[in-house]
Amino acid sequence: MHKTALVLFSGGQDSTTCLAHALKAYERVETIAFDYRQRHHIELESRIKVLSEIRRQFPQWASKLGEDHMLDLEVLGRVSETSLTRETAFKMEASGLPNTFVPGRNLLFLTLAAAVAYRRGLEVIVTGVCETDFSGYPDCRDDTMKAMQLALSLGMDKRFLIETPLMWIDKADTWRLAESLGGPALVDLIIEHTHTCYLGDREHRHTWGYGCGSCPACELRARGWERYRAQVPN
Repeated sequence: MHKTALVLFSGGQDSTTCLAHALKAYERVETIAFDYRQRHHIELESRIKVLSEIRRQFPQWASKLGEDHMLDLEVLGRVSETSLTRETAFKMEASGLPNTFVPGRNLLFLTLAAAVAYRRGLEVIVTGVCETDFSGYPDCRDDTMKAMQLALSLGMDKRFLIETPLMWIDKADTWRLAESLGGPALVDLIIEHTHTCYLGDREHRHTWGYGCGSCPACELRARGWERYRAQVPN
């Protein structure tokens, strides 16, 4: 029976929902984030506010929420030529992948998260990757997660579980999952304090939260919100 978890927590909708899932499921939960000089660097500030609000609004979870870890991954930003690390327009590449894809990002995140989990005695690594409603990133696929779980467990001689609560659900279901975990209060917290926008826009407020409203991340979040609200009883 697993009792401890480390959540890859960026401060966005998905990772906040995953954090709530972990806080319900495990006795001790820690969080980790990575500064890779992303254009939406504001997310690293938003995540601190989200953690604070979770502690304040959900006292039943506050005692479970442990240490937060922030790792400097400037090297990832240096080697990546993508629209998340450069001032370039969002587009599809000839490879068929969007130029928001940062090669190796999730693989590196999971490797470093496992190293921290090893040191901290944490058994489960929770990440918000999704194959159902994602942007075409190969490092979000279920097969990739299973391969990483095996490689990390073998390479560190410690049995890790990589848990992906969002893998087979879409964005509307992610809103519904948040509501089932923390009620309307968690939904409101996600709207007000999490950050998803690739451009780092915290000026424009929409029904689903803050963002430019036109980048791929905002469009995905907005569409999911609309589908979710369409099925909420009046």
